[in-house]
Amino acid sequence: QVQLVESGGGSVQSGGSLRLSCAASGYTDSSYYMGWFRQAPGKEREGVAAIRTTIGSTYHTDSVKGRFTISQDNAKNTLYLEMNSLKPEDTAVYYCAARSNWYYGTWYSLLRPEEFTDWGQGTQVTVSS
Repeated sequence: QVQLVESGGGSVQSGGSLRLSCAASGYTDSSYYMGWFRQAPGKEREGVAAIRTTIGSTYHTDSVKGRFTISQDNAKNTLYLEMNSLKPEDTAVYYCAARSNWYYGTWYSLLRPEEFTDWGQGTQVTVSS
């Protein structure tokens, strides 16, 4: 099992930037994929970006493509989400998650909450207009 702790959330104005971090501990070598999800009030949790940890390939959903970037620092066992050009609709609690099994489907189908097994506690991001 992997323990995940997010940090870096906060309040920014529209157009601003934030960088989220997710520190992983425990059996981190078992994580084939890691991802960022978000959940706005009254809405379902949705995937934002994912990374295949062994080779560093990434996927970003259309809503954040070109604005957000997922990355990792394997030496520090840390996952990042660089968020630029933030919009009010990006306001949500952001979670990082890990998956320990290989996935044979598409990136799009992988980036669903039910496909990930370990979760952090979340960090709030608020973007004001």
